[in-house]
Amino acid sequence: MPSLSRLVGRRRFLQAAGVAGVAPMLEGKGAGSPLRPRTDQAAGAVAATGADVGSLFPFIQSQAVKGDFPLSFLNPRFTTLNAWTPLARAKVLDLLHYTPPPCPPAAETVERVDCGDYVREKVWFNTTPDVRVPAYVLVPKNAPKPAPAIVALHDHGGFYLWGKEKLVAIDGEHAVFTEFRARYYGGRSIAIDLVRRGYVVVVTDMFYWGERRMLLDDDPADWRERPSTMTAERIQAFNTRASQNEQLVGRTIYSAGFTWPGVMFWDDVRTVDYLLTRADVDPKRIGCVGLSVGAVRSAHLAALDERVKAGVVVCWMTSFPAQLKKHVRNTIGHTKVVPGLQKHLDYPDVASLAMPRPVLFMNGTKDGLFDLDGVNASFAKLKACYAKAGVPDRCRTQLYESPHQFNAEMQAEAWAWLERFV
Repeated sequence: MPSLSRLVGRRRFLQAAGVAGVAPMLEGKGAGSPLRPRTDQAAGAVAATGADVGSLFPFIQSQAVKGDFPLSFLNPRFTTLNAWTPLARAKVLDLLHYTPPPCPPAAETVERVDCGDYVREKVWFNTTPDVRVPAYVLVPKNAPKPAPAIVALHDHGGFYLWGKEKLVAIDGEHAVFTEFRARYYGGRSIAIDLVRRGYVVVVTDMFYWGERRMLLDDDPADWRERPSTMTAERIQAFNTRASQNEQLVGRTIYSAGFTWPGVMFWDDVRTVDYLLTRADVDPKRIGCVGLSVGAVRSAHLAALDERVKAGVVVCWMTSFPAQLKKHVRNTIGHTKVVPGLQKHLDYPDVASLAMPRPVLFMNGTKDGLFDLDGVNASFAKLKACYAKAGVPDRCRTQLYESPHQFNAEMQAEAWAWLERFV
């Protein structure tokens, strides 16, 4: 048995090293255990929190930033965009932990379909030396060239089997898209609506969706081939499996030393690189739009790439601290978490990196995914940032009496915004 002097020496070493709980472990005697630990609370005395994480919430909440965030543009130490933007943007990029070497897009058009007033191209291009991304590119036939372009960014929706097809209706597509677009897009194929307004429109498959979905070695033929004859039950079964494995994919990504948002945002920036290789695109007139996770992508694309002249962010604007109690479960997953970022910048602070370029933000008051007070606070912060930057007219925030969707009324406002600024 170690001597008392050795025990005391070890205790002093651990205390000096900052190891918590050493003193309570060594001081408690009696009741049959000379090293009995103390407890902070009597059994059963835990106060109700009303939080999804129960008794853990007070500690978690205590770690969140109180008041304004250190790198917010509203911090008085930042007086100009020139002083703030490079510093804040560098912090975001650093925490994404994903910086593949640059490479040419090396685009290949593998299909071209005449759709009457526009042409639909199926294109593959590189976003890293090792990653090729599939995309639909819609080109208006009668618009003057070079034409303005829109990067249209698809949603999450718990619907993984297809990606870009959510925004681009094609002949012979599965009947499930009719119901999906009715629920989330007012029944519209928004990429087709945009090309008919004279834009070149590009829609990629996001990592883990569509042609970039996760397939396992023993997956059946229908999940591999996605025939139009698949039953709704088989589609739902795939989407359920993909949803259940999203956390595993996220944890595996983090274990490899990079982040899921890093992949998303890098791919979207590289999509702009691809657009600039096209002779039919005006490089000075590029915009972006997205719903839900597409909104997260749209906000970050506008924030990180100054070649984007205007953006539309639909149904994903909030304050992260406001989400902690009851609104993390279905909103903040591995596709959105940038570890450590919320010690420096809240989500509206990141979105304001688009300044002075114009961005329209829209949310629904009946959207249960977000704390409405957090949405309103985020809108107020965005307006304050744009006002401080001297361009209050370049930020518009709008609440609709609607759930989590990009309905026809919202689309009308979005298209007017893009027409004005792109």
